[in-house]
Amino acid sequence: MNAASPAPRRPRVRAPELVGAGGWLNTGGEELSLAALRGRIVILDFWTFCCVNCLHVLDELRELEEKHRDTTVIIGVHSPKFVHEAEHQAVVDAVERYEVHHPVLDDPELVTWKQYAVRAWPTLVVVDPEGYVVAQHAGEGHAHALEALVTELEAEHEAKGTLRRGDTPYVAPEPVAGELRFPGKALALPEGGYLVSDTTRHQLVELAEDGETVVRRIGTGERGFSDSPARFSEPQGLALLPDGRVAVADTVNHALRVYDPETHEVGTLAGTGRQWWQGAATEGPAREVALSSPWDLAWFADRLWIAMAGVHQLWAYDPAAGTVGVAAGTTNEGLVDGPAAEAWFAQPSGLAAAEDRLWIADSETSALRYVERAEDGDGFVVRTAVGTGLFDFGHRDGDAAQALFQHPLGVTALPDGSVAVSDTYNHALRRYDPATGQVTTLATDLREPSDAVLDGDDIVVVESARHRLTRLRLPEEAVRVESVAHRTRREATEVAPGELLLDVVFHAPAGQKLDTRYGPSTRLLVSATPPELLAEGAGAGTDLARRVVLADGVGEGVLHVSAMAASCDDDPANEYPACHVHQQDWGVPVRVVPGGADRLPLVLAGLDA
Repeated sequence: MNAASPAPRRPRVRAPELVGAGGWLNTGGEELSLAALRGRIVILDFWTFCCVNCLHVLDELRELEEKHRDTTVIIGVHSPKFVHEAEHQAVVDAVERYEVHHPVLDDPELVTWKQYAVRAWPTLVVVDPEGYVVAQHAGEGHAHALEALVTELEAEHEAKGTLRRGDTPYVAPEPVAGELRFPGKALALPEGGYLVSDTTRHQLVELAEDGETVVRRIGTGERGFSDSPARFSEPQGLALLPDGRVAVADTVNHALRVYDPETHEVGTLAGTGRQWWQGAATEGPAREVALSSPWDLAWFADRLWIAMAGVHQLWAYDPAAGTVGVAAGTTNEGLVDGPAAEAWFAQPSGLAAAEDRLWIADSETSALRYVERAEDGDGFVVRTAVGTGLFDFGHRDGDAAQALFQHPLGVTALPDGSVAVSDTYNHALRRYDPATGQVTTLATDLREPSDAVLDGDDIVVVESARHRLTRLRLPEEAVRVESVAHRTRREATEVAPGELLLDVVFHAPAGQKLDTRYGPSTRLLVSATPPELLAEGAGAGTDLARRVVLADGVGEGVLHVSAMAASCDDDPANEYPACHVHQQDWGVPVRVVPGGADRLPLVLAGLDA
């Protein structure tokens, strides 16, 4: 597929009807159908709530959703990766947690996902007022293209008489009272009590030592980015700085904030308030460098380390120099150990500093990992204690080599050198002991635990989906749990042995062209798990189509494909055209069988002809 080709004439492909065993949310109990929505523009957002890229798209869509609310209906199609995400109540919680203000179809069996041949989270599909699919986009960065397409469709169907304006079918759920709502992380304050990130209410909350009584709230509670009055947007991680102030991961503002427990003032340490994109600066003055969904923080090796979930990296902030920059990771999503600059992470979401290690809850690989000094003392290395990759998860205790977590979001260093893991989607608190290499279960019947802090002989757990802190006595004996192992609910794509064409489909949006002012505007990176799956074709390049060779004797695995394309407004009169980056990472489970496909199309933007 020639990446520079103009978008072809839109083919007439009838959109399949929407089916999901979990039913509808945010509709007041009404079942929706595409047939009933005829005359409206419909944007289907295929998402899953574990996926930080999906959360980015939710935020990208908010402006479009408001601007075109009388012509355009956005429908979230929730398509789970993890077993926990197939639970209906978990989807209900996620819709509230992330303030999804449009109808959502709960599709736990991926019926609609398969009907639309979706291959990645997130994927956006546009259906015109006559019920035909007219565009598909995978990944982030498509808001501008959708805006242009919606405007074009409005004009086209207004002229044809096929556009029907009206009210949104969204019905807001009843608000729920309570001191906390989906809290994210907690910090034990030196003077007693706790500071909690009350994520969905965009505040910090100081609680008394009982973990229940509210001492004060920090922030207006309105989503925003300002120091005075203090406004946050879905804050998460908290870390005590050497000067006594508290650093805050202000996740959706893509910023680091700071709170002074003595003066109760809020400031900004790092970030511009805009999301980092490929090609942007990766180090420099902290207030001038963009960040991407910082999720947790920890003070380690004289720096504030940042779990940069949005780009699958660790960054570090140096308060002495006032700078921020990449500390580990390549931005590729996966599980690869080694020197910090070469490691791969997958949505790191929890950090805890021990004396000689920085522990990491690497959520999308369901892994416990750590950073430590290299043996020669020059730099850092990344290692994995528990976990094997993007598609293996479950609840299994025992030897670390075969133990399983399910999307952990928090990690806590314990006094004996072991580590407590907030095993979020297993609703459990787990323990890993480096001395024995064993994983055990400390507690079950927690509801989406996302963090835990020590308090003497107790451990205080953030039960995010129960909206509270729960105090537990650290048990001397482990809880016995029946082992269970899972694989992703996605079916493997059957491919033929030998040569396979990886074809990333990209058409620049209307009114734009590929940005070739500074060289190639596209990038493709291909790898596999296990690496032996690919005999030829791994590595980086600039062509969005690549022929790879599958090795003999390797029957299945995962193809990791990362694509990027940059397009700019095509207006010769504009000296400074607006430019946009489109990017997506695919992890495609494949099974090698005779008679399988010899081409694997992956739609970045446009339609596969």
